[in-house]
Amino acid sequence: MVFSMTAFARSELSTDQGNLAWELRSVNHRYLESALRLPDAFRDLEGPLRERLRKHIARGKVECTLRFNPATDAAPDLSLNQPLLDQLIEAAGRIGKQLDNPAPINPLELLAWPGVLGGEGRDQVDLKAQADQLFNQALGELKAHRAREGAELRELIESRLDSMAERVITLREMMPTLLAAHRQKLIDRFNEAKLELDSTRIEQELVILAQKIDVAEELDRIDTHINETRHVLDSKAAIGRRLDFLMQEFNREANTLGSKAIDARSTQAAVDLKVYIEQMREQIQNIE
Repeated sequence: MVFSMTAFARSELSTDQGNLAWELRSVNHRYLESALRLPDAFRDLEGPLRERLRKHIARGKVECTLRFNPATDAAPDLSLNQPLLDQLIEAAGRIGKQLDNPAPINPLELLAWPGVLGGEGRDQVDLKAQADQLFNQALGELKAHRAREGAELRELIESRLDSMAERVITLREMMPTLLAAHRQKLIDRFNEAKLELDSTRIEQELVILAQKIDVAEELDRIDTHINETRHVLDSKAAIGRRLDFLMQEFNREANTLGSKAIDARSTQAAVDLKVYIEQMREQIQNIE
């Protein structure tokens, strides 16, 4: 399945403690870059959520923002971690005995110690669990959005591949006629100049010229790249980088076709191919 890297999702939930809302935005990026913005009370969710993102999304710059508006009648929960507080007081007392004039313990400094106010009430634990589940919902919507847009990108790419395949068929069919016309044009020029050239030598030069302007190999490689691109589009893994590489290979062959063009029709065919390649390349920049 093709996934776009551009998407947006929002999930909201009203609880007894207040209102929770997740907003997830993703744009194209060479690698996966995640940024989570959480209220301080939900900060310990960041690690697990970041890991969850990594399992579901391979590429893109993803911004995840959680907003929490507490209910006006919700009482604050400031429960103490009493075992940790007792350990801190005991340790401070032992250190104080080793000092000549120890300063008294400041209660506010004890409260600021990490983990002293870490003991959470049941309501806070439930609220974090709800935020965690709400994130799953938002992530599911984000992936669905990426899949929908990815399906549209796939249709566009397949349409361009079909057009390229038609151009290759047309160019391959016209090449014998183009080569014969070019051969005759050279013979006519020799005759007009009334040059007495050895016919064997002329044929040798014409064969060499025909080899230089022959594009059968390039057309075969373009067909191969078209088939490989279709195969990649059916892959279940992230495909953006592989598609980008194939666009480079397409461009290489199209440039060679342009350099070997011998009349306006073959030149136009090479230009058309480059246009299709560029149109695909622009869209592939958004594919995961």
